[in-house]
Amino acid sequence: MPRNIEIKARLGGDGASLDAVAARAAALATEPACDIIQDDTFFPCDTGRLKLRAFATGGGELIYYRRADDAGPKESFYVLAPVDDCDSLRLALSLAYGEAGRVRKRRTLVMVGRTRVHLDRVEGLGEFLELEVVLRDDEASAVGEAEAHALMAQLGVAPAQLVEGAYVDLLGRA
Repeated sequence: MPRNIEIKARLGGDGASLDAVAARAAALATEPACDIIQDDTFFPCDTGRLKLRAFATGGGELIYYRRADDAGPKESFYVLAPVDDCDSLRLALSLAYGEAGRVRKRRTLVMVGRTRVHLDRVEGLGEFLELEVVLRDDEASAVGEAEAHALMAQLGVAPAQLVEGAYVDLLGRA
């Protein structure tokens, strides 16, 4: 199962702003940045998280993932399945299992080597940074954690800005 090391940090307030982090990420980018509109519907799942991600451009992905809800860098295991008809699948899954929540966001994706840098504007929550350091099958998690910490420092993101859980959890607490 593919895996990565992830962090999520709240931007703004007393910490680095989204614009400041975006400028630093652009200077480190190994590919051009792209903007993505995402609409994530979460479904109840006892063994991890299950979400349907619909893209504004059409189509989407059904994503299963499993990770701890810790604030620090954490290992995430995931499976992605391409979806052509998100509306029909959302309806079928909602009728079968109910919905656990919905997250709408505008994401700027910046690739820095093998790390996906997500600069997110989340409806109802604010601005965030996510890092996903993609690991090789035989690679130790500690290597990815070290990369995440180093990139956080380069982007000017302090450990105090890290948050626990997923956006859907934060929306449930808002």
